[in-house]
Amino acid sequence: MNYYAAPVRDLRFVLEELLAHRSLNLPGFEEATPDLVEAVLEEAAKLAGDVWGPLNDVGDKQGAKRHSDGRVTTPEGFAAAYQAYVEGGWNGIGVSESLGGQNLPEVVASAVQEMLHGANMALGLCPMLTAGAIEALAHHGNDDQKAVYLPKLVEGTWTGTMNLTESQAGSDLSKVRTKAIPEGRHYRISGQKIYITWGEHDAAENIIHLVLARKPDAPEGNKGISLFLVPKFLVNDDGSLGERNDVTCASIEHKLGIHGSPTCTLSFGENGGAVGYLVGEEGRGLNHMFTMMNEARHKVGIQGIGVAERACQHAFAYALERTQGRSPKARGGKDCTISDHLDVRRMLLSMRSRTDALRALAQYCAAELDTARHAENSDARQTAQARADILIPVIKSFSTDQAVDIASMGIQVHGGMGYVEETGAAQLLRDARIAPIYEGTNGIQALDLAGRKLQRDNGEALTALLKEVAATVEQLNADPALAALGRGLAAGLDDLKAAQAIVLAEGKDPDSGADAVQAYATPFLNLAGHVLCAWQMGQSALSAKAAIHNGSDDPFYTAKMRSADFAITQWLPVGRAQRAVIEAGIQCLSDFEVH
Repeated sequence: MNYYAAPVRDLRFVLEELLAHRSLNLPGFEEATPDLVEAVLEEAAKLAGDVWGPLNDVGDKQGAKRHSDGRVTTPEGFAAAYQAYVEGGWNGIGVSESLGGQNLPEVVASAVQEMLHGANMALGLCPMLTAGAIEALAHHGNDDQKAVYLPKLVEGTWTGTMNLTESQAGSDLSKVRTKAIPEGRHYRISGQKIYITWGEHDAAENIIHLVLARKPDAPEGNKGISLFLVPKFLVNDDGSLGERNDVTCASIEHKLGIHGSPTCTLSFGENGGAVGYLVGEEGRGLNHMFTMMNEARHKVGIQGIGVAERACQHAFAYALERTQGRSPKARGGKDCTISDHLDVRRMLLSMRSRTDALRALAQYCAAELDTARHAENSDARQTAQARADILIPVIKSFSTDQAVDIASMGIQVHGGMGYVEETGAAQLLRDARIAPIYEGTNGIQALDLAGRKLQRDNGEALTALLKEVAATVEQLNADPALAALGRGLAAGLDDLKAAQAIVLAEGKDPDSGADAVQAYATPFLNLAGHVLCAWQMGQSALSAKAAIHNGSDDPFYTAKMRSADFAITQWLPVGRAQRAVIEAGIQCLSDFEVH
């Protein structure tokens, strides 16, 4: 079984009812009507379900293959599926019209991305990296670079990569050794990069590598790193492709999952040096690359949600067809499907409610990104950007950790059949496991939240966001039928406020502040993720209850009520325990010696 149906109805619920299509009201989105958004979601669902989804198992079994001449071929059907994506104009849906895109809001682009990643995570990585390259060049490229490379990247005719990691420089990019030697109007790049996603493939006619490297006279450390554009094929003055550049795939990684995605070791300059072009300012390569990274981190969170959704669908489908045991509801010992057993229902409802919550929070963040880019008022833009800055590490880290747990629980629902490959449940866990690692490990995301983001404004952006959580508590408490959810959310909110106060206070200690932030970062992010997801489920309950009150008998809304109830009363308490972890202090970690 390799079941997948794009969650159009769930995405519509978030965009239309939780977010009230607020992104569509921003300047620049006048043509993005609700009817257009509906049509986009429906067409994306067809591409995801009919074209990309059936190849998920194929990609896992066949994998990408490197040939003796350095060429890499993708699994059967991948190149054609990618071309169907390009020909449908999907690569540019979230790109501004001035750059050749379709100028749709980020919330719509994120919804489409979730469908595609749920359908085929390995294939979805290709356009995800290209989106980051577009963002980096749009912000930091010069006019010539934008004119030559952006149109093809926006179309998807060319794809993009980011080249950061080296064998001696994992998360510590200050150790990057790749060299960039000036030569007239360009540079000669030499060195080796590892873990380059879709670094070589046969799905597009050119690949544009964005590479971190150092000039010979560059200082040590981060300030000596610059960003360079290195095309697989050089581009002639008339825009046609020229000779092959001096960049080759030395190997592809044999990975736990995402087998269909070629993860390459790229060698630059084995024959004199690859031609590269400086992007932006010398010595600001990390700053420029983080434009790309920030874009990618939100998308990795979306990717995790897509896999979680597929794991839910697998588990629900299996539970409804697998006959095992006697029904606890029926007298006379009638055989039943495992969906009747309350422990299985606990797992299914946990998977579903968490996926719903993660989706709502990620789309809320996407709406903040839309506001940050398009609001008329500068104060509104700054507030939205500060809020997005707080949310992105939560979206990336919490969503991907939860996706791994949800996929693992999906295997548990299948029982022994989940542990064998035929059902497809095991692939989802193997695929999802990379997401907490790449684009900055989840520990780094937690440090970003508890250290840089929280400390730089003394918690003001998070405090402002928590006022919205408090407003939802008041709305829930005002309805007797939802007051229990209000009390649960209020307790989580109090825990998060208390934890924030500890992290801020101890983080300022001149002697132990850095250690305290490191120790508290992950439990703090987990607590924040639980509370903010519960907040969104509180909003979901309010919307679903309103629809039922207005006469709807659609079981969809009843399911949303159940999902919200579970998330706040049974899932949030697990996250609330992180307050006790933070209050326990850091001494046990400080005293621990690794032998």
